[in-house]
Amino acid sequence: MRNSAAWTALSGRVLIALMFVLSGLDKLGNYEGMQGYMASVGVPGSLLWLAIVLEVAGGMMIVAGLYTRIVAVLLAGFCVLTAILFHGNLADQMTFIMFMKNISIAGGFLVLAAHGAGVLSLDQLRARNRVAVGSAA
Repeated sequence: MRNSAAWTALSGRVLIALMFVLSGLDKLGNYEGMQGYMASVGVPGSLLWLAIVLEVAGGMMIVAGLYTRIVAVLLAGFCVLTAILFHGNLADQMTFIMFMKNISIAGGFLVLAAHGAGVLSLDQLRARNRVAVGSAA
């Protein structure tokens, strides 16, 4: 049963992070267009690089299970912030759905922040190494 939970946690991390990695890479391919879109909603396009780094690096760190709790909190905040800034017109049904999608993903990241990455993660490996080093001293 424990093995099943470990693989389920890893699968969940991959699935939740995949969207961010792909979205960040897509922004790289349409950098100027994304800057224009950001500017159209009042967000400085010069912040695009930060969004790309957070999405790509943060997503890969979630997959690897590296600094998972911290990165999950950052990505949860990113989801809430982008929901408010880019999907705030809740009278429009599609925008409302996008808003709720972001809020729901933020909730998933908060669960990940609370429970950690699981045993199939670099966080777990780092924790084992700290214990081994501490007991050898």
